[in-house]
Amino acid sequence: MMRKGIVLSVLTALSLGFLAGCSGSGSGSKDAASSNDIKVWVQFSDETAEGKAWDQVVQNFNKKYEGKYKVVTEYIPRSGSGGGYEDKVNAAITTNSLPDVITLDGPNTAAYAQSKVITPLDDYVKDDDMDDVLDSIKQQGTYDGKFYAFGYSESSVGIYYNKKMFKEAGIDEASLPSLEKPWTWDEFKAISKKLKDHFKEAAIDFRLNSNDEMLPYAYMPLIWSNDGTVVNDDGTKAEGYFNAKESVEAIQFIQDLVKEGYTTVSPVEKGFETGQYPMVLSGSWTIADLETNYKDIDFGILPYPVSNTTKKLVSPSGSWQLGVTEKSDKKEAAAEFVKFATNTESSEILSLGNSVLPIRKSTIENIKDKVSEPMKFLMEQNAATAHARPVVVAYPQVSRSFQQAMQDISYYEENPSVQKVLDARAKEMQAAIDQALNK
Repeated sequence: MMRKGIVLSVLTALSLGFLAGCSGSGSGSKDAASSNDIKVWVQFSDETAEGKAWDQVVQNFNKKYEGKYKVVTEYIPRSGSGGGYEDKVNAAITTNSLPDVITLDGPNTAAYAQSKVITPLDDYVKDDDMDDVLDSIKQQGTYDGKFYAFGYSESSVGIYYNKKMFKEAGIDEASLPSLEKPWTWDEFKAISKKLKDHFKEAAIDFRLNSNDEMLPYAYMPLIWSNDGTVVNDDGTKAEGYFNAKESVEAIQFIQDLVKEGYTTVSPVEKGFETGQYPMVLSGSWTIADLETNYKDIDFGILPYPVSNTTKKLVSPSGSWQLGVTEKSDKKEAAAEFVKFATNTESSEILSLGNSVLPIRKSTIENIKDKVSEPMKFLMEQNAATAHARPVVVAYPQVSRSFQQAMQDISYYEENPSVQKVLDARAKEMQAAIDQALNK
């Protein structure tokens, strides 16, 4: 799908839309009125918690650089299907009217970079204490050895559990897993059986009905835990990787959950929040919802179950980033803002204001006593075990094939062979990658 130098390919990639990050409602914009203005487009509303935190960061920057630089933000919220913001970016690519800075979702780094929509940041951030930045942030923003996009927030996923229901099923708090000693897949299945037998209900909403980016985002860590991968390090090969033994074993774990009735492909909406399921696989964004709207649910978060063989804990990460556009005539000023928006102080403002995970080790240290225990746990899990999704030019197709593979192995009563499913979907991924690389 992706062809070098062809804008249309970028539009195709961006039009698919992805999960990993926040979206808002409402809109607002401010037009640049000065040659000193740095124009920035963001994918959320100024009325959301994210928008209000962002505005504080911008105000701080404008105060510090008053008379030299001024950031002007245009708020372009995404729609539920991922449109809105992406539509405007697509149109601006074709008309050569992009602003100086844009936000982009983590997996889109390669597509933007290869088509020269964004410019490398290496020379601008070399003095920005990059050792303090989480490895997952650097990983998702790097393409072909160069750093193109700087994540301004992080996210993660864990196993939310209902403390009261666990106690009722006879699962003692002292037996729960930790970051140092997570449950293996077999141990997780044993606990799921105990919960299912007690409540006569699925033990966990594993989000199998998501049919969106949640599936690759949340499930890839199971493959990585088993020393597998979806594509090779260069992002050029899927065959021999997505369908390798290590990947098959990880996806077999998911199919086993379905076969044994420990999870369901058609969960009740808000089943965990209303006390129907004792567990749910969900992201950091769920904490604020539970703490605000479901205060009667006493919950905690457990780490990912790990490979029986490696016992290695891996968790997902990745969210929205900032990129300086290639055709901006204010690259130095734009990069200065990107650095400011991702420094320790700004990261703290965005993390606390929007209930998201920080991107710097220093910020984690600063706010660890200011957040709830569930958020603190995800921060610790993220810092120790986070792994970004692969940076591959054909990511939209890779993601789509991954999602379809999860449906293939779980949505049919005959429970087809995981190996055969991954063989077929790996072939699809490979075809898309080959086309993207003009092979």
